[in-house]
Amino acid sequence: MSSNVYTVTKVNEYIKSVFLRDGVLSRISIEGEISDCKYHSSGHIYFTLKDKTSQISCIMFAGNRSSLNFTLEAGVSVIANGQIDVYTKNGSYSFIVRSMKKSGAGALFEEFEKLKRKLHAEGLFDREHKKPIPRYARKIGIITARTGDAINDIVKIAHERNPYVELVLIPAKVQGDDSVASIIKAMKRADTMGFDAVIIGRGGGSYEDLGQTFNDESLARAVYAMNTPVISAVGHEPDVTLIDFVSDLRASTPSNAAELAVYRYKDLSSELVDFHSELLSLMMKAIEAHRKKLELYKKQLEYVSPGNRLSQKRIELDRMFDRMSELVKRSIAETRSGLLENGKRIERAFKYTKEHTLHRLELYREMLRRLSPLEKISQGYAFVSSDNKRIKSINEVEINDMIDVTVADGTLSCEVKNKWKK
Repeated sequence: MSSNVYTVTKVNEYIKSVFLRDGVLSRISIEGEISDCKYHSSGHIYFTLKDKTSQISCIMFAGNRSSLNFTLEAGVSVIANGQIDVYTKNGSYSFIVRSMKKSGAGALFEEFEKLKRKLHAEGLFDREHKKPIPRYARKIGIITARTGDAINDIVKIAHERNPYVELVLIPAKVQGDDSVASIIKAMKRADTMGFDAVIIGRGGGSYEDLGQTFNDESLARAVYAMNTPVISAVGHEPDVTLIDFVSDLRASTPSNAAELAVYRYKDLSSELVDFHSELLSLMMKAIEAHRKKLELYKKQLEYVSPGNRLSQKRIELDRMFDRMSELVKRSIAETRSGLLENGKRIERAFKYTKEHTLHRLELYREMLRRLSPLEKISQGYAFVSSDNKRIKSINEVEINDMIDVTVADGTLSCEVKNKWKK
C-alpha cells in the first residue's frame, strides 16, 4: 500500500487536529440569526446561525447553558463565542458555542414583521375578505412540489376521509430563487379550473427556506387576489408565514389541510340518515295535522248541510207533537175524573185543539217542503253548476262552456250557445 493513502478516519482526525491547532477557529465569535432551534431533553441546544447567504450548524452543551440569560428562538440575532470542531464520524463540522448574547431582532425577522404590518394596514388580513371553504368540496387543487411528504400526506388523509373527492396536483417549486414565480403561475392556472378550494404549501423546513418563498410580498398579494378559496399549509404547527395571514384558512400542516378541505364520507352518510328520519317525522306530523283539520271541516260541513237542518226540524216537530199529545191525554184524564158535565165543551175544545195542532203541523210540513231544494226542482226549476260549483250569474260562464243542469228526474250536460242579461 502506498504511504500516501489514508483511511477516512485518519483524514477526518487530521482535519480535526488542524481545526484545533488553528488559533482563529479555536476561539472565534460569530454573529448571525437563530434558526431551527431545538432544546434537547439532554440539556443541549441545537440550532443554526445564518445570514442572508450562508449558515452553520451550532450546538451549546448543557454545561454552558448557565451563561445564557435569554431564550433562543428563530429570528433573534446573536453574537456567539466558541470554537469550530469536526465530528470525525461523518466528517461534518459544527460551531461549539460556549457563550452567547443578543445582537438585535434579526434582519430577516424584522423584515418579516415590517411587511406583515404593511399588509395588515392595507386590510389583506381582514376577516370580511375571507372566503368560506365549502363544506362538501368535490374538487380540490393542490399546489406543492410533485414529490415529497406534503403531497403524500394530503393524498393519504384525503382518501381516508373521502375517496370520491377529486384531487388535482398543480406542481410548483416550493423553495429556491424562482419558487415564488412558479407558485404564482400555478395559482393563476388553478383559479381557472373550477376548484372548490385550493391547498398551497409544503412540508417543514428551516425558517429561511420557508420565509424566502412564503413571506414574499408578491406571493401574499397573489393569494389575496385568488377567486378560489385558499388553504395555506406551510411547514408545521409553529411555522407562520405571510400567506397564512392572507389565505382564507390556515392549516397547521399539509395533513391538517386535507382534514379541513375534505369532509368525512362516513359522517355525511350518518347525517343523511338523521336528516331522513327527521324529514319522515316532520312529514308524519304534517299529515296528522292536516287529517285533524279535514275531520274538523267535515263536521262543520255536516252541521251546516240542509239535510242536517231538516233532521233537526223533524226532531223539533216530533217533540212538539208529543207535547201536544201529552196535553190532550192530561186534559182527557181530568175530564173523566169529575168534569163530565163539561164533556161537550171539552170535546169541542179537544176537537178544536186537535184541528189547530194538526193545522200547525201541516203548516210546518209545508214550510219544510218549500225550503227543500228538491221541491224547487220538482216545480220546474233547475240547479245549474259547473265542475260541482253552483252558477249564480251569467258572468261565471262563457260561450261554448259545458254546464250541468239538474232537473227533477236527472241531470243534463249542456253547452252555452248564447247568454244575455235580464
